[in-house]
Amino acid sequence: MTEHTESLPPVPEQPPLPALARWLLLVFAVLCLVMGAIGVVVPGLPSTVFVLLAGWAAARSSPRLYRWLWYHPLFGSMLRNWANGGRVSRHAKWSATGLMTLCAVILLVIDTPRWAAYMACGFMAITLTWLWLRPEPVR
Repeated sequence: MTEHTESLPPVPEQPPLPALARWLLLVFAVLCLVMGAIGVVVPGLPSTVFVLLAGWAAARSSPRLYRWLWYHPLFGSMLRNWANGGRVSRHAKWSATGLMTLCAVILLVIDTPRWAAYMACGFMAITLTWLWLRPEPVR
């Protein structure tokens, strides 16, 4: 057995899906992966959540795509960290904090209804609190 297959987490046992369901999940995985890749370069668009969704869908539809994601130099660490106890890297936490702060400032400066800006800022604060309470990967 190679090193790669030993460290790949087991996919939960489930009954085989119909071909149409596997195909739809594969399409969903690819779309999420595209959105995650765009999120790497577009400020404000999250990448981690889309990569996690892509991994979930790929694990149920395409073992090949799942393995590729798991070992990808950019996306793989997100999947491995999440699979290892829902861990989020310090870099991802700071990136999210910076981008949400920038979004909050923009919302408060532009002509957004005050109630909507305050509500968005509140949701971002709750999300950041949850994010910073997540464990970090062991180095």
